[in-house]
Amino acid sequence: MAALLGGNLFGRVAMHPAVEGVCTPEERGKVVNAAWRRYGTVNSLSLAAILAGWGAARTSETRGRFLNERERNLARAKDVAVGAVTVTGIASAVAGVRFGRAAPGGAVPLESGSEAASGASATQTRQKRALNALGAASLASEVALVAIQGAFAQEGFRRPPARRWLKRRY
Repeated sequence: MAALLGGNLFGRVAMHPAVEGVCTPEERGKVVNAAWRRYGTVNSLSLAAILAGWGAARTSETRGRFLNERERNLARAKDVAVGAVTVTGIASAVAGVRFGRAAPGGAVPLESGSEAASGASATQTRQKRALNALGAASLASEVALVAIQGAFAQEGFRRPPARRWLKRRY
């Protein structure tokens, strides 16, 4: 979760504004697209880890019979958040790859990492806007997932470990 959320925040808050005004618009596109292409591996592995971890937990310790009502509600909320992170993450990845291929070497003209330059085609500009929207949706779902995970972790401390262990056994 940290790698997904941290990468998204870094890109939006630091990298995208930092490339504004550096080199030519085409070179900015190359740099931004190359960076996201590299970080895509981290995002993919992070998403796979979230899915594997939560999927395994849902088949064992977070099944409904082991949870109190609040925990069941949090588990359902986490199911939705994991689904949203998955859908927005995959959609962002597909849109990002498509955008990166919109010009040779990823050299789509950019004003900043978030804004197409005047030299970009109408299609490239639309793709960048769509990618920004997907990135924002992905960021929102990642923040929700982290918040829900925090609440879920705190809920586990409300029941003594022995009681949790006994509930699993009997």
